[in-house]
Amino acid sequence: MDDENDVDGETLYCICRSADSERFMIGCDHCEEWYHGDCIGITTDDAKLIKRYYCDACIARNKNLQIQYKTKKKDRRTSESSEYEKFDKNQKDYRNKLREKMASKNKKASRKCGDCSACSRNEDCGRCDYCKDMKKFGGSNKLKQTCRMRQCTSYSNKSRSRGHAEVDDALETDDEVPRQCYGPSCVEPARIGSKYCSDECGMKLAKSRIYEILPSRIQQWQSSPCVGEENNKKVLESLREETIEARTRLKQLDVKIQELDLLVERGKQLTIVAEQEGTDQEEDTELSIYCVTCGTELNHKGALRHMEKCYLKFEAQTSFWSLYKTHIEGNSMFCDFYNPQQKMYCKRLKILCPEHTKEPKVSPDAVCGCPIATNLFAEGETLCRIAKRKCVKHFCWEKLRRAEIDMQRLRQWMKLDDLFEQERNIRMAMSNRMGVLGLMLHQTVDHDPLRVMKTIVS
Repeated sequence: MDDENDVDGETLYCICRSADSERFMIGCDHCEEWYHGDCIGITTDDAKLIKRYYCDACIARNKNLQIQYKTKKKDRRTSESSEYEKFDKNQKDYRNKLREKMASKNKKASRKCGDCSACSRNEDCGRCDYCKDMKKFGGSNKLKQTCRMRQCTSYSNKSRSRGHAEVDDALETDDEVPRQCYGPSCVEPARIGSKYCSDECGMKLAKSRIYEILPSRIQQWQSSPCVGEENNKKVLESLREETIEARTRLKQLDVKIQELDLLVERGKQLTIVAEQEGTDQEEDTELSIYCVTCGTELNHKGALRHMEKCYLKFEAQTSFWSLYKTHIEGNSMFCDFYNPQQKMYCKRLKILCPEHTKEPKVSPDAVCGCPIATNLFAEGETLCRIAKRKCVKHFCWEKLRRAEIDMQRLRQWMKLDDLFEQERNIRMAMSNRMGVLGLMLHQTVDHDPLRVMKTIVS
């Protein structure tokens, strides 16, 4: 018996022999077995009237067992109480039959009325929680529900508590009277879920409201100054000044790139000086530092070379892509390498991209050419004349300098983009403020029209 009641560590109940204990259950007072109410035909209201319950199996074994019901308190009018119990029982039977009839009718009936806007909609909105759960919109399809905009309002599938709300609604009479259309001089009844009988009536009412309200609002707008408009004009002036400043800075950076190119060409014309190599070799060689990327202990001579290679190795693990190619004035600072598989463009700095930009080969007689003076673009400064392969102080100086200038150019372009977006938002606010919709929705009330309104200076 224990093996039958216990399968995989779960206790089995009822005549259906299931482990489901979430539904309403009632226990036999003789064998102490639990049964589901819907399996044996007993509701929660019926269970409230039962004092002792015995299952069919126990009654079959012992004919003396009978289900005992609770007795109501005796009133002075015992006859009236018996009649009330009889009426209550008849009413309960009628409600149960009506509930079963409505349940079978709802299963067979269609879930669409065909008259509301949800029934006439053919496409999903793609914005509600049910649409976002669908597979075609990138969801997991766990809810398995139709779009909320396509769910019929007449047949809402909402669960009612205890199953009595539907019966009570069915018993009540539907006394709703159709509303009259809100359209001007229209006597037709309004559509279901709408205030108008047709779209034409709604358009007529909207036009009449515009013709009645808009002229006075325009006159009021022209007679009184707008503080928001003046503040927006001041902000636009400051944005223009910042835009001019950013473009001037971009021109200066373009000049720096040209000066750097001239400096590199000047270094290529120099010859190697062996005296500078000797002075560098005489310096202390026992100093050691740690790589900031991998933490390896390095000699100070090869530290810059190792750090550069280590940085490129880790930088190549991260990709920066975009669907669009960059179009800017002057030289582009982005790599913009097109990947045909991903159909995107690389958005690293061109000079620092480890995947698509290869380091040029250095000839044995190439000079380092790095300016030794603190001011990089000063004329008449001395340049490092050590062989480029042997110079450990100025490793990749040209590459880092170009990357620094490109980064400054990128900041200025991002600043210009931000300024352009702010200017666009302000101009849109100014156009909406004196537009038809803005004048219809918003209004400034001047309680003293004889007093001239003063302009507020922020």
